[in-house]
Amino acid sequence: MSSTTPDISSIPVQPTINSFTSRIVSDDGNDSMNEALDATNGNTDKTPVIDANDRECDNADPEKCEESNEKNRQKTSAVWLEFKEVTLSDGSKKKELQKRVISFVHIPPPPRGVEITDCIFKCLKEWGIENKVFTLSVDNASSNDVTIRIFKDTFSRNRMLFCGEKLFHIRCCAHILNLMVQDGLSEIKNVIGDVHESVNFINQNEARLNSFSDIVQQLQLPDRKLVLDCKTRWNSTFKMLSIAIKFKEMFSRLKERESHYECCPSHEDWKKVKKVCEILEVFNSATKIISGSDYPTSKLFLNEVYRVKVLLDKKMNDENEFVQAMVRKMKSKFDKYWGECNLLMSIAAILDPRCKMRVIEFFFPRMYPDREARENIAKVRDALYEIYDEYAHEYQFGNEHSAETQVHDNGISGMNIEGSSSGWFEFVNYVKSIETAQPQQSDLDVYLAEGCFIYEGDSTKFHALEWWKASTLKYRILSKMARDILVIPITTVASEATFSAGGRAIDTYRASLSPDTVQALLCGGDWCRNLHGVKKKNKKEKKSIEIALKIP
Repeated sequence: MSSTTPDISSIPVQPTINSFTSRIVSDDGNDSMNEALDATNGNTDKTPVIDANDRECDNADPEKCEESNEKNRQKTSAVWLEFKEVTLSDGSKKKELQKRVISFVHIPPPPRGVEITDCIFKCLKEWGIENKVFTLSVDNASSNDVTIRIFKDTFSRNRMLFCGEKLFHIRCCAHILNLMVQDGLSEIKNVIGDVHESVNFINQNEARLNSFSDIVQQLQLPDRKLVLDCKTRWNSTFKMLSIAIKFKEMFSRLKERESHYECCPSHEDWKKVKKVCEILEVFNSATKIISGSDYPTSKLFLNEVYRVKVLLDKKMNDENEFVQAMVRKMKSKFDKYWGECNLLMSIAAILDPRCKMRVIEFFFPRMYPDREARENIAKVRDALYEIYDEYAHEYQFGNEHSAETQVHDNGISGMNIEGSSSGWFEFVNYVKSIETAQPQQSDLDVYLAEGCFIYEGDSTKFHALEWWKASTLKYRILSKMARDILVIPITTVASEATFSAGGRAIDTYRASLSPDTVQALLCGGDWCRNLHGVKKKNKKEKKSIEIALKIP
């Protein structure tokens, strides 16, 4: 389990560094990610991610929050502490999101939803953040559905979940894309198998590799490597296919030289590979973007879903029947998970100051029929104002509570000073009576009424959260709402990376490590890496094999 935005100064962490932890720190690690809690359940395919936002200290006395933090080990995130400042090689500085692994537990297989829920809640309770959970990001495992249901029931008893629980359950977008691609690739699994075996045939024997290299050199092809995919990773398969198709003529010539080469793809097979690569290119690009770890991804969600839908709609009318069959399966999964309007991807996009309401006014008519598009635009607008009203109510209550506390303290400490008899005391009461009047326009009204922010530079370098940080005084309530929504994790990539590190911690030489020791190694290593800015090295992970051709 991991969480972001800890106030390092208020949480003294001094992990013991020994032969175990030093290896973990050097060999393993996790990239920084959005504000989240990665709840582990013993299986990388069933990993919830929780987004815990601390709003209680936003309007309270900092000294009292500090005392509370030290008692409960809970994390503070006074509006913008989810960033850490990083100095680049050219001397410039930028802000990066950060996260922390705060729990890594063992659940005996098969993991059940009730047991997963108990482990997550225990960790939340230990850190004092059980009342600050904002969202839960999961894949579609049945055990996670049980976890979602239990948490919804538990949290709704003690406090209100925002937007009527509509934003609480977030499905992992990377997992959905993976399901779509796997269904599509099943239509040409025989062709993919032939390409895989062809590359493997060359890699098994040095003489074959030399022979293939000679053919490449004769035809003066500039490429100098092949890739053998990992069958469980579709992006690895895409990389293998996209590179292998450049050598299609060489494979045919190799067949003439090697009598035992029986899996050479035909000319028609290569045509299918080309068509498949055109489709997978969009999915590969979208997966890379939404799986980013050091920038908010929720605002990018809508654009990537739009790109996928446009691609599928276009390929549904392709002249090749196998492409139609492939896309038909993929579109079935798309409609199952994204056929209806997704509030998170819409609201997060609106909170990008470059987009606002224009973004759904542009995308929705292209994604849905006219009537459905209008209904969805109204649905998103209503949800946006509903969430804002909840934040406004919480902000007003927090200020009133803070003011009452301050007046009470002044009443006690002012016994020996002329506080209440001064003109300042009367002036403050006058200001409070005037300023409590509701403004004619809310932060959200003003934000939407203004034009979209025009960013002239590289769009990938625009930081929406930094814009909101600079606009905090102008949008006191909306800036907090934007912070919480924009940092919602839309994938479970970080927690899966944690499991990869766990697999390297428990190797053949450490099979008897206790669960507590493993947790100490993983959590201590993660905190040390974040403290010293050490990036993860993906060693010993299943990945594609690059085969260098022997060409001088």
